[in-house]
Amino acid sequence: MDLTTTYMGLDLKHPVVASASPLSGTLEGMKRLEDGGIAAIVMFSLFEEQIRHDNEAFSHLMESGTLSFAESLSYFPQIDAYDVGPDSYLELVRRAAEDLEVPVIASLNCVTSEGWMQYARQLQEAGAAGLELNIYGVHADLEVSSAQVEQGYVDILEAVKSTVSIPVALKLSAFFTAMGHLARRLDAAGADALVLFNRFFQPDIDINELEVQPTLPLSSAGEIRAPLLWIALLHGHINASLGATRGVEGPVEVIKYLLAGADAVMTTSALLRNGPAYATRLVEGLQQWMEGRGFESVGQMRGTMSHRNVANPRAFERANYLRVLESFKNHYR
Repeated sequence: MDLTTTYMGLDLKHPVVASASPLSGTLEGMKRLEDGGIAAIVMFSLFEEQIRHDNEAFSHLMESGTLSFAESLSYFPQIDAYDVGPDSYLELVRRAAEDLEVPVIASLNCVTSEGWMQYARQLQEAGAAGLELNIYGVHADLEVSSAQVEQGYVDILEAVKSTVSIPVALKLSAFFTAMGHLARRLDAAGADALVLFNRFFQPDIDINELEVQPTLPLSSAGEIRAPLLWIALLHGHINASLGATRGVEGPVEVIKYLLAGADAVMTTSALLRNGPAYATRLVEGLQQWMEGRGFESVGQMRGTMSHRNVANPRAFERANYLRVLESFKNHYR
């Protein structure tokens, strides 16, 4: 049985990929993921804001009080003796690329064009097999239009693609008015993969302390529906690979994503709940299901339940909404 797949130009032994998580924060953690049976690893994101914050804090430390006590400068070593940039992240990429057999995909989140290009280039030089652009942000400025937001994604992709030669994926949110149109624009701009979808960690309110609380819940299987829909709609209509993420609890979700048309299925929550070795169970569950259904390869099953292949493609569309509501049975009236 052939479980191999190609994702963003990378040949993988099977479709199950570890998405960004604390497990990829250390070389030991990534080795555990590889030993657990994962086919590729997406590292946690390198954030430009964090780098800038560290640099600014260091500059403040160097400069504070020096006008009054010039001799204090002698107490500090030269600035190049400090790690004030992405050096630790780059070193982790280098070591992972050298020590691991599975592809290591770096993740980048920046706020300036210069940052996207500079750090993308450095990650390629460090040995990353690919790059995932985590364009994560809530556009709270009421003057910013949807067209401006979408153009920003295209501009970032084009800037990075002009800088690196390794494959580039974009991790998208589900909150776009015309997702299909944006996907085609990104595909035309050279995206090697689209990852559907990013999870916005939305805040909560503590009504006793009157404070805003950040939340970080693990995903559940119910979150599979939105990415499943758009993977099924996009399969066969764009050249970019489709990476599925969110809601993978077991082999069932892996199978559904592949049937919809995903080239790779990513998971974090399942590995955090059950440990890195759970990847093997996901792959074995996929293989057992394929054997029972007579599929000889992942390529054969991929997209068999996509929009263009199912008997009732309207079930994937908004026009089917009324039918769903009418078919609901209320047992409490």
